[in-house]
Amino acid sequence: MSEQLTNTELLQFLAKELLLPVLPVFNRLEARPRTHDFDQALRAEVRDALWMLTKQWQMGEFKGDDAGSPVSAKVYMEKTALTKYRPADRPAQAFDDCVPLEAKVEQRRIPFLAGDLEIALDLRLVMGRHWAKLLAKHGLPAALREAYVRHYPIHQPDPDRREDVYYCATQQSWRKHAATATRRIDGKKLYDDIVADSGRHVITVEADPALHDDLIALGKRFVQWFDGLFYQPRGEEGEDGWLPSKLEYQFACSAPKDSAEKVFSAKEYYHGHLDWYNFSIEPETPTLGDVEERPLPEDFDAPIVRCFIPTPIQFGGMPNTRWWTFEEGKTNFGDIRPDTTDINKLLVIEFGLLYANDWYLLPFTLPAGTIVNIRGMTVNNVFGENLWIRATGRGLDDNPNRWTMYSMDIAGADRRPADLSLMLTPSVPKIQQGNPIEEVQLARDEVANLVWGIEQRVPLPSGESIPGREAGRDTLRYLTRMVRESGAPAEGTLVSAADWRYKIMSMVPENWIPFIATHDEGSVRQTRLQRGSMPRLIEGDRQEPPERIKPRTNLLRQGLNRPIKQSYYIDEEEVLRAGTHVAQSFQRTRWYNGQVYTWLGVRKRTGRGETSSQLRFDYLQPVKKR
Repeated sequence: MSEQLTNTELLQFLAKELLLPVLPVFNRLEARPRTHDFDQALRAEVRDALWMLTKQWQMGEFKGDDAGSPVSAKVYMEKTALTKYRPADRPAQAFDDCVPLEAKVEQRRIPFLAGDLEIALDLRLVMGRHWAKLLAKHGLPAALREAYVRHYPIHQPDPDRREDVYYCATQQSWRKHAATATRRIDGKKLYDDIVADSGRHVITVEADPALHDDLIALGKRFVQWFDGLFYQPRGEEGEDGWLPSKLEYQFACSAPKDSAEKVFSAKEYYHGHLDWYNFSIEPETPTLGDVEERPLPEDFDAPIVRCFIPTPIQFGGMPNTRWWTFEEGKTNFGDIRPDTTDINKLLVIEFGLLYANDWYLLPFTLPAGTIVNIRGMTVNNVFGENLWIRATGRGLDDNPNRWTMYSMDIAGADRRPADLSLMLTPSVPKIQQGNPIEEVQLARDEVANLVWGIEQRVPLPSGESIPGREAGRDTLRYLTRMVRESGAPAEGTLVSAADWRYKIMSMVPENWIPFIATHDEGSVRQTRLQRGSMPRLIEGDRQEPPERIKPRTNLLRQGLNRPIKQSYYIDEEEVLRAGTHVAQSFQRTRWYNGQVYTWLGVRKRTGRGETSSQLRFDYLQPVKKR
């Protein structure tokens, strides 16, 4: 077909369902090399050399220095090891690297009592069940278990006793105590008897003296099992580093240096992860005291001289320094969306990209708890040059122009040379944190001129934890019903012809604990916050004086669980204008030897601002008419 078809004619043919043969035609351009030698193409020649030199001068490349790549390196390093540990203001003890440092510092005793109130029923039942399993596993008589149930009973609350209001006010607590009071063993009471006297818990059935030795052995196994289940302080005073007045942990460690000690202190720890940045060097503290130190290798403080072969560092997204290759696309730096305060992040990224091929790795392995100081390093490069390299952070510690990383500051205002040592803390990279058992929000109320300790989450005697406002409402409702059932007139039944009633003060929820500003002991200027209590005012309650509402969280009950009650003070600067939030929960981690550690720890963070309790005094309230 020699004629060319127009678009209109083509559409007519298609409409008539005519078939047109189509012959596709492609144009392909192929290079025709005149030689089989590709050397000239691979040279990437620049035709205008003057233009290239001008661009190099414009970009400042002529100011750069050609440095040789390192071939070998030799390091001279001093080292020592941590040997002492002192929690807060308590006596020092030998440092034990078999325990994670976070667990050693944060450990707090699990509360089983809140005054005379027996709490943590869930743990008491777990301990009692384990003891029953030990008895059954060793083939002891079944009647022996029933004897232990009677000897170590679960507290059976009385709904008519005012002292048992916290057991009965909440349904889940009352049901669990009623269901287990006469059926299960209180393992905590059993544990306390075994610790106090290894033979006090022995109960013989049918005067069988052969059981005595078996029960003594089982008692030791029972104590060993529970001590391994939770890591917590031992003894009456304990060994935790928690300072209630500052709402944070404090501790110190030391290592031998020459014939003296090098002391490191951590005065503000509440983050949940320990590392070198938590410590400061204390030059004014010569020693932490005399302790029975653990045995150390003879060469633990011997200097190290070691040779290395430097290895270039590789990281994801690193620019490739070779020609005709593309960078790895797994790390997309362009997808990073930094905030206005993330200038450091941008600087680190830029530094890593611009000088990617200038990073070299010199691997060195040291045990946890070691403190090292690199005195110097020699580097031999490809040009045969031997270079002596020292740390860039040397100089005075308080010099604002000094830049360094992974080094600790020196406490005090004296001008001292910077300490460039590095501490390898025996800490863990990750900790599993459970749901908070206790939560307290310390907030300022400028209208009432008070600081309130708002118990946002409180533990029940059954071991569960519920919102503090809900627990306070249930307690007040239960006590009000008890007062009404005792024959007292209910609220609103008093006959009064007046339309207004005079009120001395208004009420706040029971989970609001007041803290009053008082002077420091021996000072007329410095102030601190002292824990107070609100009266529990119930219409028709004839109790004189009115009952004081006490905190239900262990965080605010400091000093109330002792035989002689003590006041609790918080430093005023610890409660910020935005408030302070403190929570206590179980922590769990696995150490390098595979052992699992579980402990009770505290975390602190900034609150959510001020609050208002609506507390008023001397006011009139309208009377509700029926």
